[in-house]
Amino acid sequence: MSEPDEQPTVDRARAAARAELDKVFGEVLPQASSDERAPEPAESNPDAWYLDNRPPHHDR
Repeated sequence: MSEPDEQPTVDRARAAARAELDKVFGEVLPQASSDERAPEPAESNPDAWYLDNRPPHHDR
């Protein structure tokens, strides 16, 4: 286990690594990945995706 006085050093190292990634890739990397977040609720209508994404010539 790390010593209490080593924690600020670890935090600074993580912040520096994050800053380097942000400099190269921009700030598009999420802090939490999709498997760490709560799942979104399922649609009540199974055809919702198809209705939302139907082409304009299929409008009712």
